[in-house]
Amino acid sequence: MTTKPLTIKVIQDEHLALGEMLRSVPLLLADWRHRQTLPTASDFATLRAMLFYIDEFPAKLHHPKETELLFPKLRARAPEIRGVLDRLDEEHLRGERAIRDLEHALLAFEMMGEPRRAPFEQMTERYIRAYLNHMQIEEREILPLALKMLSAEDWADLDEAFAANRDPLTGHEPEEQYRALFQKVQFSLPQSVQATQKGGRTEEPGDRLAI
Repeated sequence: MTTKPLTIKVIQDEHLALGEMLRSVPLLLADWRHRQTLPTASDFATLRAMLFYIDEFPAKLHHPKETELLFPKLRARAPEIRGVLDRLDEEHLRGERAIRDLEHALLAFEMMGEPRRAPFEQMTERYIRAYLNHMQIEEREILPLALKMLSAEDWADLDEAFAANRDPLTGHEPEEQYRALFQKVQFSLPQSVQATQKGGRTEEPGDRLAI
């Protein structure tokens, strides 16, 4: 296949946005530690917005497309990877619970101060490491296999379904809502964090499929 299917492009674009947001959180935490300060009320508001994005965007928009559209076709075409797909689906569910725990840990940090800083940072590190690994598996194992195993008819069905999934019955474009939230969060980050972002890699987690 010489043209990248819409399905692949959407998944990769959403992974890129999620990855950027995920990697911004520890940069922000490290910046506060470097300056030996606790977050201000505005800082905590930024962190809450970041975690809200990480919570809301995958659950409402990203994971359903994978679990309900792509994975069933792959299970039918490549039954040997059903175990991997089952594990990824389970990670989707566990991730939804884990982000709620992380949001609670952030509230504890905000309310209780320094004694809750390290537990929140440690939980954040574990969560982000697991999430980035999850997306790497999808891009390095699942998407290349999908390109190999799925037919042109499969991709036509998926692309049509993914396009419909981006325009739900509410009549709103969820991408526009989340893009605005993403940009608002990025704008509120300290200049030191923004500079670090610009100086780092932008193509993780999957380094983009060459199609």
